[in-house]
Amino acid sequence: MNLTKIFGVALATAGLAITSGVFAQAPGAGYPSRPVRFVVPYAPGGLPDTVARLLGKSLAERWGQSVTVDNRPGANGVVSAQFMMNAAADGYTLLVTDNSMFVINPALYTRLPYDARKDFIPISLAARAPIYFALHPSVAANNLAEFIALIKSKPGALSYGSSGIGSTHHLTMEALKAALNLDIVHVPFKGTGQSVPALIGGQVPVALSALPSLVGFVKSNQVKLVASNAPRRSSQAPNVPTIAETLIPGFDFAPTIGVFATSGVPMEIVHKVSADIAQLVKSPAVIESMNALGIDPVGGSSEEYVAALREDTERYARAVKASGIKPE
Repeated sequence: MNLTKIFGVALATAGLAITSGVFAQAPGAGYPSRPVRFVVPYAPGGLPDTVARLLGKSLAERWGQSVTVDNRPGANGVVSAQFMMNAAADGYTLLVTDNSMFVINPALYTRLPYDARKDFIPISLAARAPIYFALHPSVAANNLAEFIALIKSKPGALSYGSSGIGSTHHLTMEALKAALNLDIVHVPFKGTGQSVPALIGGQVPVALSALPSLVGFVKSNQVKLVASNAPRRSSQAPNVPTIAETLIPGFDFAPTIGVFATSGVPMEIVHKVSADIAQLVKSPAVIESMNALGIDPVGGSSEEYVAALREDTERYARAVKASGIKPE
């Protein structure tokens, strides 16, 4: 065999080995090798957007690839869901949202253009932000027991403000009402940007809101915090008890923020992103950044998130039924 044929055979063999190695490479190996996009179904400034930007910054440093946030609000998350389902299932377009898209919407709408369980893969429960029961100083109650007793002593006389019909704030109180047979009137507002000022101004004696919207008024003694809807006390308000620890074991309606992929994304990518997030939310820098905004970092596996969403779905479905909201 001459030299030309020898080199030809050698090159062909090497090429076959390289090609076989490429095809044998595990799905998602080397991920990410280019920029990643976080789609957020709300306008900038909200809780999911805030978490997306905090995670994106930390993941970009870890991955050596940029992570951009793409806000696509509209129709309670439907706009973002449709965008995600039309994107390539390669792990480079991920969804960062609260649990309402996947556990509240199915209870509120008889028809959705997406299937919460079939079209998306939960990657990681990244964070939780408790909602607090805030009372105007004029309300004759200084703790949760006194607050409940006051409602029972004046059926239908008190009202509470929420961020809107079907919101987590609304369903939290409706679940409490159903469990304790309470009679308190719902006053829906367009977000806590309206409900909290209404509370401060005395238009409603009670409102539900996350801590960042209330902390300044707490410090100036313009509101009293008597309970939170999270399963455990927050490190940001350790003196405020939870409903779960004082009245209703297992009570948990705290908004959660997580990361999702569309169906078809390789599970190797799902597990990598999940593991990276779980490590990042334990870092002092991320903990400090989230806590400063009233957010508790969580982290966890995809499987754990699936189980949590299943429990949330059942819990919120009961609350929607108790509220009397008719699915559209």
